[in-house]
Amino acid sequence: MTVDEILSDPLKYLRQVEAGETLVIVCFNQPIAELRPIASSKKLRPFGLCAGEFRTPDDFDAPLPEDILSSFEGT
Repeated sequence: MTVDEILSDPLKYLRQVEAGETLVIVCFNQPIAELRPIASSKKLRPFGLCAGEFRTPDDFDAPLPEDILSSFEGT
């Protein structure tokens, strides 16, 4: 397909890519680009992958001591 074809109806070609097609764009009969779907990298991690490797302390969500809190706040 040519650049002019894409510009005439870009959504048509984006839908084709979304459906899994790879499109080659040509200019003066020379391929200049390839438009293809992005490979999905959303692989879920298995539940419990690090089970037993660390423990959350009981005071994890307790307020920070004043000296530490002030160093974060720059006071």
